[in-house]
Amino acid sequence: MEKELKGLSEFEDLVHFKLYRACEDALRHKLNSPHVSAFVVELVPNLELLFHDIIHRTYHPRPGIAFVVKEPVKREVFAAQIRDRIIHHFIFNEVAPWWIKRFSYDSYSCIEQRGNLFGIQRCVKQLRKASHNYTETVWVYKGDISSFFMSLPRQKLYERALWGLEHQFKRKDPMFDLLKYLWYEIIFDEPTIGVEKRGDLSLWKELPPEKSLFHQPLGRGIVIGNLSSQLLSNIYLDLLDRFIKIELGYKFYGRYVDDFYIIVRESEREKLLKDIPRIENQLIKMGLTINRRKTNFQIADKGLPFLGTVVYPGRVIPGKRIRKSTQRALIEYTAGVVSEETLISYLGLLIHYNSKKILGKIFDKAGQDYNF
Repeated sequence: MEKELKGLSEFEDLVHFKLYRACEDALRHKLNSPHVSAFVVELVPNLELLFHDIIHRTYHPRPGIAFVVKEPVKREVFAAQIRDRIIHHFIFNEVAPWWIKRFSYDSYSCIEQRGNLFGIQRCVKQLRKASHNYTETVWVYKGDISSFFMSLPRQKLYERALWGLEHQFKRKDPMFDLLKYLWYEIIFDEPTIGVEKRGDLSLWKELPPEKSLFHQPLGRGIVIGNLSSQLLSNIYLDLLDRFIKIELGYKFYGRYVDDFYIIVRESEREKLLKDIPRIENQLIKMGLTINRRKTNFQIADKGLPFLGTVVYPGRVIPGKRIRKSTQRALIEYTAGVVSEETLISYLGLLIHYNSKKILGKIFDKAGQDYNF
């Protein structure tokens, strides 16, 4: 896809090359969309225009589409136009490698080879190690941040992204200036202006105001789903990771987006009880609040809910949401509504943890024989 242009400076030629590479990343497996297909028909002219816009600082994100999904929970999703997704990939390719080296090893979301299964396995390993192979009592603190993406303060988020650029590009070269500009445009974009709502519009009425960008005060919230949003969530919550692991000194810790836990031995129980208000105050300083309804502190024998499972000393069982989703997928597969691949994806986690009794009940409720 690279194309050499006469008259470009060395820096502009580098940006040109990297923009085409970002385009390849953004288009991978996305060619079925009519909007993407239309962009691809005039691919080179469209990319050259996008290149011109970012070099001359005339780039601004365009309105996308918005819809509400019902699974696994009702939530609002904004889908960016392909030109903006190319910019997301451009930024990601430039800054993510630097940030990933800095991120805690126990930050599991949107990092290659550190997904859901990795996070669950780390949680199991930490629980086993903290309890000395399940021979000693341990306690678990499970934290959840209220309406995380919807409540993110954009100014603080931009300052943190800029902090990263200043440390990554210490000479503040032209790439620093370009990325600073692009981060600003992405973070301070108002995605609700001009957006096209699609799907069942009545679903928005079922969303609580704190779950929708349409009800957030000015300067609050970013869209869910964009590659840039996924990276920004880790960039911002790196502050929380470091506060808990370095400043407070907790070794057995893990986080997936806004969902985190701390495991302590009996000897650290009182310390953690005193530190929980400090953790909540740290979140307040970051413009965030703890979701008390989903936050608890209890003995590990009662289970640690994490990433759709409940982790107990010596065993892991799938959570209610995974079980319900698997049962529904099985019924829909039997009715010919979903593919075999979809069903297998749901069954994968249950089979991985040898949840034979749970699988048997799911198949029984769906009126099917369990023969695994």
